[in-house]
Amino acid sequence: MHSSPEVPVLVKRLPHGEGLDLPAYATAGAAGMDVLAAEDVTLAPGARHAVATGLAMAIPPGYEIQVRPRSGLALKHGIGVPNTPGTIDSDYRGELKVILINHGNADFAVRRGDRIAQLVLAPVTRASWLAVEELDETLRGEGGFGSTGGVFALGS
Repeated sequence: MHSSPEVPVLVKRLPHGEGLDLPAYATAGAAGMDVLAAEDVTLAPGARHAVATGLAMAIPPGYEIQVRPRSGLALKHGIGVPNTPGTIDSDYRGELKVILINHGNADFAVRRGDRIAQLVLAPVTRASWLAVEELDETLRGEGGFGSTGGVFALGS
């Protein structure tokens, strides 16, 4: 079995995060670490809130932390992360907050200590732009949304 090397990430507990567990992998094969809420909040249907985690971190240069929704919250309650994946940049030193949205039809209570999202440490590849007069030809060409088919409603 291949295991990835661990990359250390410096983390600081803020006063309202005291007593909460640090983000952790639920299983040996998990890609994301569960992060906990550091506050109580109730989300009405359609509402959004940046939920405090009580954590600040120093992500190593060349990496980002992606914030992703938890599938169980999405399926059972319609709770998601509207800017999925959210990006925490390596030069940000403020509190990590998770933007949650309630797509469900009932109020949803978040309680301090609840697992609210997953964090994935990911390498960042930086782009450099090279302006050209023409692009190479491909079979798809300029075909846009739905042009490759595969969905009955799109007619293919």
